[in-house]
Amino acid sequence: MTLDRGCRIIFAGSPDFAIATLERLVDSGHTVVSVLTQPDRPAGRGRIKRPSPVKEFASARGLDVLQPTTLRGPETQATLAGLQPDLLVVVAYGLLLPEQILEIPRVACVNVHASLLPRWRGAAPIQAAILAGDVETGVSVMRMEQGLDTGPVYAVERVAIGLRENAGQLHDRLAAAGGRLLVEILEDILAGRLEPEPQAAIGVTYAGRISKADAVIDWSKTAVQIDRQVRAYNPWPVAETLLDGQRLRCWASLPIDGAVRAEPGEVFAASRAGIDVQTGAGVLRLTEVQLPGRQRVRAGELANGYPLLEKRLGG
Repeated sequence: MTLDRGCRIIFAGSPDFAIATLERLVDSGHTVVSVLTQPDRPAGRGRIKRPSPVKEFASARGLDVLQPTTLRGPETQATLAGLQPDLLVVVAYGLLLPEQILEIPRVACVNVHASLLPRWRGAAPIQAAILAGDVETGVSVMRMEQGLDTGPVYAVERVAIGLRENAGQLHDRLAAAGGRLLVEILEDILAGRLEPEPQAAIGVTYAGRISKADAVIDWSKTAVQIDRQVRAYNPWPVAETLLDGQRLRCWASLPIDGAVRAEPGEVFAASRAGIDVQTGAGVLRLTEVQLPGRQRVRAGELANGYPLLEKRLGG
C-alpha cells in the first residue's frame, strides 16, 4: 500500500495505549506536525510532576509537543488551526474536543477506541470487557463528533479475549491492533474512498472511569466474578482485600472446583498451590499476592510464613 506522505497530522494522546498508534504514524512517513498530550502531573510518593508516556515518546522522536489544560481557549484553537492539519488523530487523550477543534482538520478528527463500538463507549473499555466476561473485543476507528464515542465507524478489528488474560496483556494487544488498523485505512480516509458507517442503535454500553474503590473485593460475589475483577484490574488499580487489617493486593487468581461450607471470605486451605477462599458461590484460589511494603509473591510463599487458615478476608 502506498501512503500519502504529504498528510499532515496532529496527534492527541496521553497514556501508553496511544504510543503504538503514534509510532506507527511516524514510522509510516506521515508528517506529525504536533502532539497534544496532558500536562505533566504529580505522580508517585514524592508527587513529582511527570510527563505523560506520549510526551516522553514524542520528545524522544523530536516531535513538537503541546500540553494545553483545555482546548476551549481561542489561543490554543488558533495555534492548532495554524498547523493546517489534514487529520487530527485521537487515542485516549483525556480531554473533550469542542466543536471548534473538530472543525479544524481538512478531512476529519479520527479516534482509535479499544472496543467494538457501540459496546463499551467511555473511559475504560478494556477493563469493562473483562469484567463482563466478554469473549471478544477489538478496536474501532471512528470519525469523531460531539457525543461520547458516538461517531460513525470506519473500520474495526476483532480480538478474542484469552480465558486467563488480564487487562495489561489485552491492553498491549489492542494498542498494537489499533495502530495497525489506522495505518491500513489511512490512505482511504484521506482520499474519501472510505465512508464511516453509523453505529448501531442497539447494544450500547458504557465503561466509566475506574477508581481504587472499584478494586475492593466483595467476597459475597461469585468466584468467577471476583476472578474477572482480579484480571480486569491488573495492572491498575489491582484488586485488594483486607488480611488482619492490612491491605492484601491480589494480582492473580483462579476459580477452582470444590464445594466448601465456609463463610464468604474465609480461607479454608493454604498451600504451595495458593490460598483458597470461599466466595458467595464457588472457591477462588489466590495465586499471586502482595502485602504492604513487600514484593509481589506467589500466594504459596505467603502461606508458608503467615497463619491463614480460617482467617476471614475483607473484614
